Amino acid sequence: MSERAVISIVDDDESVRAAVGSLVRSLGYEALTFASAEAFLSSPCVDETTCLISDVQMPGMDGDELQRQLVIEGRNLPMIFITAFPEERIRQRVEAAGAFGFLSKPFNSQNLISCLDAAIASRGDRAT
Repeated sequence: MSERAVISIVDDDESVRAAVGSLVRSLGYEALTFASAEAFLSSPCVDETTCLISDVQMPGMDGDELQRQLVIEGRNLPMIFITAFPEERIRQRVEAAGAFGFLSKPFNSQNLISCLDAAIASRGDRAT
């Protein structure tokens, strides 16, 4: 029995969280939003998350650090990064650690959808 994929969105910008959440819901997925990496990590939703979309630069723990923390915890969670400040060294690091995308803001919705499709397919989950 397949359950609906849960996409968690971590971004300190409320308007980005709302827009990405709306897009994710329009695709038939459940969208959970968090204003910080710390809020996501301390939530019970980490284990429910099928794919994580995270900003790179945020106050406190950034997206790169969030990915490293998840790896340290042994969580094989597909991640997609979005950023207003694309840096090649960060792109290379997060992609080497398994990121399914590194998109520059503003990004094309279809590019995010393609990354989501790949990330969800890697988990074998489907939207219902």
